[in-house]
Amino acid sequence: MSEAQAGSSSGAQSAAQNKKQADLQAQYNNYKSTLQQLAQKIGELESETDEHKLVLDTLKPLPADRKCFRMIGGVLVERTVADVIPALETNASGVEAVLKQLVEEYRKTEEDMRSWQKKNKVQVVQGS
Repeated sequence: MSEAQAGSSSGAQSAAQNKKQADLQAQYNNYKSTLQQLAQKIGELESETDEHKLVLDTLKPLPADRKCFRMIGGVLVERTVADVIPALETNASGVEAVLKQLVEEYRKTEEDMRSWQKKNKVQVVQGS
């Protein structure tokens, strides 16, 4: 093989390795971005769950016929405590169910990322 052929062969290998590294970096960034988005949404839903719990704890000791106000679709609506508590409990349980799904999805994505890292022998190097 002549020197020119050896040089072009080496260049092709280098280009292929650079492409593979770029693909691995893109996949890693995709995993990190997905995990970050899931964590952010989980935080929002945890906050919403705490808010529902606080409101329920405040309303439960009150008389059932006492009037209260509830925001529905941006409109403040007058209701009674007896009307609001079941709706809040339903909403709270729905939020908790979605939260559990997101936590499970986060764990699965994290596990997928770990197995992907093992499979591709990816080591994370923290920049200083």
